[in-house]
Amino acid sequence: MATVNKTIPAKKKNKDSLFNRINKWLHLWLGLISGVIVLIVCITGCIWVFNEEITGLLEPETKIEKQDKSVITPSQLSAIAFKLYPEKIPSYAQYQQGRAISLNLRGKKDEGRRGGGTSLKINPYTGEVISKVVHKKGEVDFFRFILNGHRFLWLPYAIGRPIVNYATMIFVVLLITGLIWWYPKKWNKSTRDKSFKIKWGASFKRVNLDLHNVLGFYSLIFLLFIALTGMVYGIKWYSEGLYWVTSGGDKLGDFQRLESDSLAVGKFYTPQKAMDLAWQKVIRRHPKSQGFYYNFPDTSKAKATINITVYPNTGQFYNNQGYTFDQHTLKEFKREGVYSIAYEEAGFGGKLRKMNYDIHVGSILGFPGKVMAFLASLIGASLPITGFLIWYGRKFKKKAVKRPF
Repeated sequence: MATVNKTIPAKKKNKDSLFNRINKWLHLWLGLISGVIVLIVCITGCIWVFNEEITGLLEPETKIEKQDKSVITPSQLSAIAFKLYPEKIPSYAQYQQGRAISLNLRGKKDEGRRGGGTSLKINPYTGEVISKVVHKKGEVDFFRFILNGHRFLWLPYAIGRPIVNYATMIFVVLLITGLIWWYPKKWNKSTRDKSFKIKWGASFKRVNLDLHNVLGFYSLIFLLFIALTGMVYGIKWYSEGLYWVTSGGDKLGDFQRLESDSLAVGKFYTPQKAMDLAWQKVIRRHPKSQGFYYNFPDTSKAKATINITVYPNTGQFYNNQGYTFDQHTLKEFKREGVYSIAYEEAGFGGKLRKMNYDIHVGSILGFPGKVMAFLASLIGASLPITGFLIWYGRKFKKKAVKRPF
């Protein structure tokens, strides 16, 4: 009797290595977990990139042509504010070449992160008040609303901030795992077309896949820079570790709080005189700077100081220089730490840290850099959407019913 040998079909082997399977699993599930957060952070980042330019367009009355004369001094600003709001005190003033001075006032009830306040726009040459805006407690303008979403998802700060920070870290992992998944096993004309071109005439699923893979690849390096610099602001161990690595082992150090000599109250200068003398000292050192941030001392607090930050270039912050003065004696304090050293004199780690914000928003390359940051963030916002559609289509697609012959 003949024996019939039945051939058992071999199970289809998974061609992916263990590494690739883990990589794909991480990319999928980390993307699903963090997708909504990444979408919000990227969209708000897109809008924030051009906040100065948009604000300037919406407030054409604040554009002031440069004149060959001195701008009004801090004490004059203080006097203007006192006439209008005697119950409030100046908090800070932003001088920017070609723009009206932005003066912020605070009263006794305007305390805390969202305590309110009053904003004045003042002609830097004539002292004319161009506009007055009084903010109620808890009220924020459009761009502050956008920034709050970008930084802590409009949640309580202590809750939303860590969520954004660690979702950004997950996003970095997603970019790396996405690159590994994108990389073709073999390079030929077909894989090159799939990797670098979007087939616009194909089906929706194919176009969506191309948008995720191709745009993700082209924006990868920009999104990495944006994400890595963003984490500096919220993850302390990462910020300190990055500086330690880039500076060759230096410690970042804590924020230094400087105080005026409370025993010298009224012995040397009046508050108004001290404000202007400190201002003149800094102006003489930086006559060609494009902007200044003047932090008024709270004269009701004897230990408060005068703080002035100089911005040599319009729209850039990396080479700013800060100064702190005793409000009673005008003694100039020696600041310590990475931010106290001038950009030109800083080492690699110090320069990188000073450039962090400009890299984050793209302004390190000027306006073209901002455009690139905007487009990269826009693509970053699209990746969770296109990625979800890819997963949903594969997971829940209807299986074709096989008909018998």
